[in-house]
Amino acid sequence: MTDAWSDRKRRSIMNLCVNCKLGTTFLSSIESSADAHTGKYIFDYVDKWIEEVGSKNVIQVVTDNASNNMAAAKLLNEKRPYIFWTSCATHTLNLILEGIGKMPKFKFVIDKSKELTIFIYAHHKTLSLMRKFTKKRDIVRPGITRFASSFLTMQSLLEKQENLKYMFLSKEWLECKWSSTAKGTTIYSTIVSQTYWQALSMCVEIFKPLVKVLRLVDGDWRPSMGFVYDELKDAKKEIIRICKGAADMYKLILDIIESKSNCPLHLAGYLLNPYFFYRDDEAQTDPKCMEALLTCVESFFPDDYDKQNLVCNHELLKYKAMEGIFGRKLAISGRSNNNDTFNPVSWWSNYGSETPNLQSMTMKILSLTTSSSGCERNWSTFEGIHTKKRNRLDTNRMRDLVYVQFNSKLLNKKKKREAHDILLADDASMAQAWIVEADEEDFESQGSTSIVDEIFRDLDEDNFESDDEEVNAELTFEEDEEINCHW
Repeated sequence: MTDAWSDRKRRSIMNLCVNCKLGTTFLSSIESSADAHTGKYIFDYVDKWIEEVGSKNVIQVVTDNASNNMAAAKLLNEKRPYIFWTSCATHTLNLILEGIGKMPKFKFVIDKSKELTIFIYAHHKTLSLMRKFTKKRDIVRPGITRFASSFLTMQSLLEKQENLKYMFLSKEWLECKWSSTAKGTTIYSTIVSQTYWQALSMCVEIFKPLVKVLRLVDGDWRPSMGFVYDELKDAKKEIIRICKGAADMYKLILDIIESKSNCPLHLAGYLLNPYFFYRDDEAQTDPKCMEALLTCVESFFPDDYDKQNLVCNHELLKYKAMEGIFGRKLAISGRSNNNDTFNPVSWWSNYGSETPNLQSMTMKILSLTTSSSGCERNWSTFEGIHTKKRNRLDTNRMRDLVYVQFNSKLLNKKKKREAHDILLADDASMAQAWIVEADEEDFESQGSTSIVDEIFRDLDEDNFESDDEEVNAELTFEEDEEINCHW
């Protein structure tokens, strides 16, 4: 959790949220600064609330794949083998994107781009000039994660390419004292280099298909379990196309993707989504999908071989062969378009009645989230409640206030789907590496208020008072642990 305590004392809070097809609901939190976050500790906390909610109502627990979470997953599997413990798809995709970003070809472009934005944001004069030539449109676009900030900012740089070229070729730049410095000369060379802009464009194009998947799993406007695997398949095909068949480039990227994907629930959701299953031959013949589905059947109907046999050898065959209601014209029409109104859960509710056991299992799987990001968004709610004026709130009172505020926001959000990019963040904490010069490790734990947020507040001003002062890049962040879980 971001440290928001006025006494700056190191604290750690564990969050639990519940997710269903209607959205994410805050359930509980505990203050756990004095405790070691071992796998056993995490398991005990999660298992207690599984009992509270009812184990029959819990299908999966979603967390990141930290080693202590994986240890807790092993303990849960021993006690409740019918409950899945899955890695957060948002976290996994960010690891994939960061892994690709560390490949030499892309790292060079990203480092050059950071060098450019850090230089501009480091001086009031260069920042003022940038705002003038971009008509007060910012270059750095803070995202909800470090990679989201990187992608959005690189995309923003491309959009403002001509504006930045005009800026660095202008009379104002030539008269600026920073233009004659070593860094100023280096940045000028980058701006006028067509090779740099071509490399940046290629970098953004490679990342774009995976960012599309990231937007899918990080959004909560519809359950993503039935869509994420196919979207990831399409992303891999698009990357191969962008690389123009250059195996030496795309094979390394696909290896990174493959090493971190293929969750059984994702594969089963893909097979049970009628839009993909009846459209794509791979869904019907992919052995990994069938194996994943068998794993799900065994977990949903533990110790009931007769029901497992009924689902796999009778009901599933009806679904595959489009027998009965599955083959009716209305059923075919209802699954023919994968648009914003298509809901595979509703489709199964309408047309799966002849296969009741498969229908029940499928509706539960396709109603699942793939991400714990809804749980992580609680941190901003915690910070809004625990301010300097409220720094004596005990954990129970704070948890109750978060419960009311977070769930009220959920109800309001359901009334009106937000139109802005879900990857954009309200604060600049994840964009600090693009504004101030520091090692990546320095940003592992971010403060809720920093010099970066002050810079973004300054962007609302028409003038800057100083041309001599540089932005202070010496930031101090306090390390903190966080565990985010939801099912």
